[in-house]
Amino acid sequence: MSDQPPTQRTRVEPASPTPATATLPAREPLDTPETIDPLHQLAAPETIDPLDQVAAPESPGQVDPPEGLDDAGVELSDGIRLRVEQVGPATAPITVVLLHGWTLDHRTWHRQVSALVEHLGDAVRVISYDARGHGRSGVSHLGTANLARLGDDLAELLYRLAPTGPVVLVGHSLGGMTIMEYAHRHPDDFAARIAGLVFVATTAEGHTHTCYGLPTRLTWLIRLAETTGAGVLARCGGLRTPQPVLQALRPSLRWLLFGDDCAPEDIRLTTSAVARAALVAIGGLRSSIGRQHRLDTLTALGDLPVAALVGDRDRLTPPRCTESIVDALPDTELTVCPGAGHMLMLERPDEVNAALLEVVRRALAPIPTQRRPAHTEPSGRRHTEPPGPPH
Repeated sequence: MSDQPPTQRTRVEPASPTPATATLPAREPLDTPETIDPLHQLAAPETIDPLDQVAAPESPGQVDPPEGLDDAGVELSDGIRLRVEQVGPATAPITVVLLHGWTLDHRTWHRQVSALVEHLGDAVRVISYDARGHGRSGVSHLGTANLARLGDDLAELLYRLAPTGPVVLVGHSLGGMTIMEYAHRHPDDFAARIAGLVFVATTAEGHTHTCYGLPTRLTWLIRLAETTGAGVLARCGGLRTPQPVLQALRPSLRWLLFGDDCAPEDIRLTTSAVARAALVAIGGLRSSIGRQHRLDTLTALGDLPVAALVGDRDRLTPPRCTESIVDALPDTELTVCPGAGHMLMLERPDEVNAALLEVVRRALAPIPTQRRPAHTEPSGRRHTEPPGPPH
C-alpha cells in the first residue's frame, strides 16, 4: 500500500440534517411487464453452491431484533422477505443503512460494520440487508426485478425498522442507484429522514460511462452480449449460477471488479455472493440499471453531508460517473482511490471507513438550523490530500 499514489480527496463544511418521523408515502406505479414468463415463478433451490457457504467475519455487537425484525428478516408488503442484519441499539441517536451492489450481498460491508462499531459504539445502529433476489432474501418474479421496486423496498424497510431519527444511507453500485431511486420516488420521506449519504463506486447515469476499460468498439460488442445474456438469465427464475460456471467466471470477476490488487479472501467472498444471487435478479435488473438517470434528483436534494468514492481502475463505474455526482452535489467530499477497482469496501476499507465515519459524525453534530436548499454553485473549498486513518 505504501507505494500507491496519494488518494485524492475534497473536504467540505458540515451541513445540517433534520431528523423527523417517517411515514410511508404512496408509491409511484412500477414499470412492470404485463405478462410474466412461467419460468419466473421457479423457486430458489434448497441447496446452494459450496462457495455460497463462505461467510464474512462475524459482526460485533449483535443485539436482540427490534420490532418488525425477526430471525427470518423483514417481510415486505408484497410478501417478499428480506434478510436483515442489525448491529447496535435501536435507541442509538443515528441509524446507518448499508446497501450492497448488483449480484452481491450484505457481507461485502463487514469491514465497515466493524469500523462503525469500533469507533462509534452505541452511538450508532447499523442495518445491512440483502436486496430482493440477492443473498438470503426472497426471490420474486421478473416484474419486480427493477430499481423502482428496490427504491420502494428501502422506503418500506426504513418505515418498518427505523421510523424515527436521522438516517445515513450508504450505497455501493446498485445500492447507490437504489438510494437515488428512493429519493426520486419518495422525496418528502427522503427530505425528512436522511441526514447524510455515502456513494461508493456508483452512478446516476446508467451505463452512459461504462466502457469496461476497453476501446469503444469492444465496449459495444460486450454490452450487446451482456444485455442479450441478461434477457436469458431473467427468465431463469430463482435458479442460481452453477458451480462449474462460477469457477470458470472467477478470473473474469477478478478482472472486472477489482483493481491492481485483490486479496484471496475478497474474491472468495465476492464469488460466494454471486453464487447466492438469483438469475432473475441478475438478468432482470440489467435493463433498469442501464437506463436510470437521476442527476436531476441529486441536484434537488439540498445541503447535507455527502461523500463519494471511486477507484481509478473501476471498469463498471469509472471516475466520470462519480464526477457527475459531484457536479450535481457540489459540496460532496470526493475520494479517488489510485489502483482500486469497483469493490472499494474490500479493496480500500480504510478510505471507505474514513469517509463514512466523517459523514456520520457530521450528521450527529448539533443542528443549529434547518437544511439549506439545493446548491446552485460549488463551495469553492477544494484541495487534495492523502486520507487520514479513522479516529
